[in-house]
Amino acid sequence: MDQISRFQCCGAPLVTKLFESLLSLFSRQSFSLCQGSSCMLLAMLSFPYSGNAQVAPKVGEETDPVAIRAEWVAWATKLAEPIFDALDKRELKLRMPVEMRDTHSPIPLPHWDRSLYTHLEALGRILVGIAPWLELGPDDTPEGQLRGRLAEAARRAIDAATDPNSPDKMNFWEGGQEQPLVDAAFLAQATFRAPRELWEKLEPRVKANLIARLKETRRIGFPGVGNHQLFAAFVELALARGGEPRDDSRFLPAIENFRKWYLGDGAYGDGPQLRWDYYNSYVIQPMLLGMLDEIAHESEALRQFQREALAAARRYAVVQERFIAPDGSFPVIGRSITYRAGAFQTLADIALRHELPEPVVTRTEDGSAIYSVLPAPPPAAVRTALTRAIRRTLDAPGTFDENGWLRIGFAGHQPLLAEDYISTGSLYLCSVALLPLGLPPDDPFWSDPYTPTTSERVWSGDSYVWADRAMKNLPAPETGQR
Repeated sequence: MDQISRFQCCGAPLVTKLFESLLSLFSRQSFSLCQGSSCMLLAMLSFPYSGNAQVAPKVGEETDPVAIRAEWVAWATKLAEPIFDALDKRELKLRMPVEMRDTHSPIPLPHWDRSLYTHLEALGRILVGIAPWLELGPDDTPEGQLRGRLAEAARRAIDAATDPNSPDKMNFWEGGQEQPLVDAAFLAQATFRAPRELWEKLEPRVKANLIARLKETRRIGFPGVGNHQLFAAFVELALARGGEPRDDSRFLPAIENFRKWYLGDGAYGDGPQLRWDYYNSYVIQPMLLGMLDEIAHESEALRQFQREALAAARRYAVVQERFIAPDGSFPVIGRSITYRAGAFQTLADIALRHELPEPVVTRTEDGSAIYSVLPAPPPAAVRTALTRAIRRTLDAPGTFDENGWLRIGFAGHQPLLAEDYISTGSLYLCSVALLPLGLPPDDPFWSDPYTPTTSERVWSGDSYVWADRAMKNLPAPETGQR
């Protein structure tokens, strides 16, 4: 039988020898290995990358974590300020453009008016991405002072969006579509990601208005299938926190269905079938984890689903880090690709949660050789990958208009990449790539030195990169669970 050890590993010769020595030491001391079966030996070691094909980062762009965090803060600010400033003056509906696929199309396309929905999209989606950063609260640093101002502006924006007398009161149910339910849920999710700054600090009047608006979404029927079920469920979670009875007919089916719709190797179906898109990241896995954070205590079955969902998300995050090429490009597949780097919300969320997995090294039974390595990226490599993906999409020429609003596209202004449900407000889901801003500057994600991505190491010819391997099984129920 194989014996398995888990530790931070990069595979360089010097480090391998160090691992061999440590494992030999463990076998001579009181660290007894399992007899007759595999076992896990947690070494909790971390070594810098070293190998035969060192990758040279761009000077000044990726070697300075402080500068990279400042770049992320600048992106968050650039995305948020036009929305917050307009809502502060209650002029969002006057100022924000409503660009759609057909706005600039060279060929005739059906016209679907999205002005009923786009404003709530913009607010819910910018907040769901920057909420963890706002939750750090104000402090005496320039970043902390900016963060404090933006958090205050965010609370005023929620007021403007939910006040029944506001000219910017947003639509939470009208129009005959499920879209208001979608973005009400993103707004609700933001208040869970920043419970102090975006819920507890709201004035009682604004809390009451927010709950009243969320209740309006119940006029929209429970979605029949797919990720929209999660939106209805998340709204119910927020209503219950606000003192309303939770309608489990709009809540439990989403939990039950997505447990059934797990397809293997870290991926869920958007319904019973696989879809080649990024909805496991745009919606499914982050919303599942967020809901299970709040309800897992209700039953052992829910606690088990939480363990399963976290294992799936950790695996999916490892895959996502590999998707990002050394130049920051990634596969342009599936619908809603104009959400840009929002495609990596699951990777960003797992980094925020400190749940990035450690590599798993499998050794032969006698411990004399390494049988295989299940690789996983360290936090600094994830920082590198996300930075490149965000930079490649948000810094592309044509991404913003002359007034600072996002324009439809993926790598610039590309209106025909949009579906008929996409408009200006939809695009702000790109903000979810910024979730790790919710980690403080001294967190290893931000403080560790530059580390190359998996893709970068492979394409540079590094011979110490192990092959990726599928996750075959979800965690088994804990002992004593039926």
